[in-house]
Amino acid sequence: MAKALRVFAWVMGLACTAIGLFHVVGGNAAIPGEADAGPTLDSLGRFFGAIFSGYGLAWLWAARQDPVPAKVVRWLAAVFLLGGVGRLLSLAVHGWPHWFQVALTVIELAFPPVWFWLADADERAFQEQRPAGTPAAGPSLPDPA
Repeated sequence: MAKALRVFAWVMGLACTAIGLFHVVGGNAAIPGEADAGPTLDSLGRFFGAIFSGYGLAWLWAARQDPVPAKVVRWLAAVFLLGGVGRLLSLAVHGWPHWFQVALTVIELAFPPVWFWLADADERAFQEQRPAGTPAAGPSLPDPA
């Protein structure tokens, strides 16, 4: 389970970073069916692309920790789930979007429960491998100074 969590975090991080950068570079052309959406949505899409890239980098950071921090995985999963809930809200208010957006909604609602389930797998494996009496070393944030 710990290996699955780490691989899943790496794949998620790489995918989100790449998708985000694609939106930063592509603007409206990166949104299915919205190539002519205008400068306001182009600006918004590129901005959110940058944020999504940062989200992907957060997954990559988590995947590099030893152990992968369960609390971070749960927060990142919750953010992804919130995105899926936002899409459901849009569907309820405005109707069905492009089919690709529907597929993304399914992914955004299906993956978070898996992450919530796997979140502490690496921490548990780390604790089981640690010799008795050894203090637990958890992930730390980089020192900003």
